Amino acid sequence: MGSPCELLAEVSDDHAMRGLAQVAADEAWRVENKFSRYLSGNIVDRINSAAGQPVDTDAETARLIDFAASLFELSNGRFDITSGVLRRVWKFDGGNRVPEQAAIDEVMASVGWRRVSWKPPTLTMPAGMQIDFGGIGKEYAVDRVADLLRTRTDASCLINFGGDLVATRPPQVRPHWTTGIEAVDSNGASMLIRLRNGALATSGDARRFVLRNGVRYGHILDPKTGWPVVNAPRSVTVAAETCVQAGMLSTFAMLEGAGAEAFLDSEGVKYWSRR
Repeated sequence: MGSPCELLAEVSDDHAMRGLAQVAADEAWRVENKFSRYLSGNIVDRINSAAGQPVDTDAETARLIDFAASLFELSNGRFDITSGVLRRVWKFDGGNRVPEQAAIDEVMASVGWRRVSWKPPTLTMPAGMQIDFGGIGKEYAVDRVADLLRTRTDASCLINFGGDLVATRPPQVRPHWTTGIEAVDSNGASMLIRLRNGALATSGDARRFVLRNGVRYGHILDPKTGWPVVNAPRSVTVAAETCVQAGMLSTFAMLEGAGAEAFLDSEGVKYWSRR
């Protein structure tokens, strides 16, 4: 998942806790191994290495691609799983390197979901294009773990993968789970949220950014321009029923830039925005 992952559960038996932790770890590794763009031999690697040839996908992968395609339409093309290739020129490592426009333009030739032929279960992309589930993969893994744990225990569990989290049920031995929103300019939490059940997801630039001549470029890229979204909040946290829903809304908000809060208000969701 590229981040610390943890499971908290209201159980008093060590054996039961180890069993739940094993279920969570096994599913997290399964999703990571299947959908990470960094690993060779998985379905994403086969798609990205196909060099223009069609690739047949399994049912789970097809569902994720269908979901990503719907996000592309809902976001007016701003959520695009083909835009991950922009990482070739943008390195959000806290440094000061901003790519030249010519370099961005060269990579943009390989960006654009509308250039993809998706006829489930077969995906065909022009040579040089790639897909990247990074915008939904971690949230999907959290929801998958939550669903599995609900079938195995009546205890309330909190699954937290890098700040994207789900509480499976309202707690019994405490009034709520207490979670913190990471401060954007310092270590620690800047706000505490009381969560009984449901999901929280956060998008922001606290850890992934470029700082050049006093200008901070966050890692949320506009696939229409190849540049970071301007005037976006430093951090947006959204509460929703599932982690995928929360992550979708927080990312959509960041893509709206200056209109992030207006978008979330129009959706009628609970959120916390930091500028």
